[in-house]
Amino acid sequence: MTAGEEGFDRAAEPFRTELLAYCYRMLGSAHDAEDLVQDTYLRAWRARERYDATRSSLRTWLYRIATNVCLTALEARGRRPLPSGLVAASDPLAPFVPGEQAAWLQPLPDSLLDAGDPAGVVIDRSSLRLAFAAALQHLSARQRGALVLRDVLGFSAAEAADILGTTVVSVNSSLQRARARLKEAGVRPDRLGEPSAAEQRAWVDRYMRAFEQADVEGLKRLLTEDVVMEMPPMLNWFSGRDNYGVFMGWVFGRLGPDWRLLAVAANGQPGFAAYRRSDGGYRLHTLQVFTVTAEGISRNSVFQGAEVFAAFGLAADLDEEGPPTPGGPLRPPADG
Repeated sequence: MTAGEEGFDRAAEPFRTELLAYCYRMLGSAHDAEDLVQDTYLRAWRARERYDATRSSLRTWLYRIATNVCLTALEARGRRPLPSGLVAASDPLAPFVPGEQAAWLQPLPDSLLDAGDPAGVVIDRSSLRLAFAAALQHLSARQRGALVLRDVLGFSAAEAADILGTTVVSVNSSLQRARARLKEAGVRPDRLGEPSAAEQRAWVDRYMRAFEQADVEGLKRLLTEDVVMEMPPMLNWFSGRDNYGVFMGWVFGRLGPDWRLLAVAANGQPGFAAYRRSDGGYRLHTLQVFTVTAEGISRNSVFQGAEVFAAFGLAADLDEEGPPTPGGPLRPPADG
C-alpha cells in the first residue's frame, strides 16, 4: 500500500460510524446498513483517484456514494414497517399471525455506535429512535434522503442536492413533502420533554424486576394508559394498559414465570433480551426495546429472529449458573 493509499484510508475511516447510522436510517436494518457501508468504502477506495477536494469535502463525497448505494438497495428491498404501521390493532389474546411476506424494521444496537467518533461528528441518537425510523419507512427513498440529510445531518440544500444528484428545487420539494408526512404521523426526531437516558433506563430496570417476578400488576404500574406492544415478525399488536396486562398474564401462564433478562440498548433506547427457562438452562426468546415518556413506558417493540439476535451478539442459550453476558456463537432459538 502506498503512502497515498494509507492517507486516504486514514482520512475516510473516521466517517464510518456516522455513515452506518445514515444507512440504517435509510434502510431500517442493522445488517443491511453494515453491508452498505462496506460497499460504500469499497466504491470510495476504487474511485479515490477521482475525488476532487476542490469540489466537495471528503465527508460530502462519501455521503454521495453512500446515498447512491442506499437508493439502489431500496429499489430492490422496499420499506421496512412495524406492525402498527401496517395493520389494524388486534385482541391481545388473538392467535399469532406471522407476517411472512413483510421485511420488518430492525433495531440498531447502540454498541455499533459506541466505537468513538474520531471525526468529531456527534451521532444524533434521537433520530435513530424506532418511532422515527419507522416513520421514515413511509417516505419515498428520495424524501427519506432529503429529510435525513437536511433536518438530521444539517447539510445545506445545495450540499443535499449534490449528494442526491438532483437540484435544490427538487430537494426542497422532497423535504417539504417529507416534513408534512411526519407531521401527520406526529413524529419528530427530537427528544423534547422526554426523560434523560438515565431516567429511561431506570424505568426499564424497574420493569425488568417486575418481569422477573412475573408481577403483572407491577408491570402495569409502569405503563402509560395508551401503551402499545408490537411483536414483529408477528402482525399482532395492541394498545392499552389493561390489554397489556392480559397479554403478559398469558405469557407467564403459557411460557412460565422463570426468566433471565440481559439489559441492552438500541436506537438510543433502553431494552433487554429475555431468556425463558428451557431444559435446565435458559433459551433466548425475544429482544425488547422500550419507548419511555415522563408518564411511563409508552411502547414495547418485541423482536425475534436470528438476524436481530446476531446483531446484538446474543448467545442462544444461558447456563443455569453465572450472569447473562452477550457474545458466543448464535444458534437460532427454538420456536415458541
